[in-house]
Amino acid sequence: MHPLSSSFTTIANGGLLNVLKNQCGVSQATTPPAVSGQITHSSALPEIKEFTAIWDTGATNSVITQNVVNSFGLQPITMTLVSGVGGDEMAEVYLVNIYLPNKVLFPHIRVTKGKLRDADMLIGMDIMNQGDFAVTNRGGITKFSFRVPSEADIDFVQQHRQNASRVNVGHNGINKKKPKRHKTFGKNKRKKK
Repeated sequence: MHPLSSSFTTIANGGLLNVLKNQCGVSQATTPPAVSGQITHSSALPEIKEFTAIWDTGATNSVITQNVVNSFGLQPITMTLVSGVGGDEMAEVYLVNIYLPNKVLFPHIRVTKGKLRDADMLIGMDIMNQGDFAVTNRGGITKFSFRVPSEADIDFVQQHRQNASRVNVGHNGINKKKPKRHKTFGKNKRKKK
């Protein structure tokens, strides 16, 4: 892992998730001391408030609701055309700092105001494409993890091929695992006479 990388993992409380959610922070856009996304001096931080955030790989940009706007008395910096399920509409644009879990900071992020169900923030591809993002469901428990900056490819096909190359193909076409050889260490072996 890169020494300056930052990461977090969110684990579902018992079960599979249909929506990826966690608690994320927002503050007014300032430039707090930071090193590659990791907050270094909490004493110099602006006021941070936590909100429930939805992670959406289908969203180009991150979104905040009117509740977040009201919490800080934010003023829009411009307007933009937003395309959604209901069609195109104009939306206010704000500049904020976004704080992911485990102090992963993204300063000066342009977010649009929108309506969300059961959340006040939406984390879009403008954040996710700055690092590595993975979702797993092993054992019926959803986990999603994010790190910044990007460090490696996550390629299940390549992983499968590597695992398959460790298996021998027998003469009858059935895959057989290599037999394990048991070694005896520290014992004298008897010689046959």
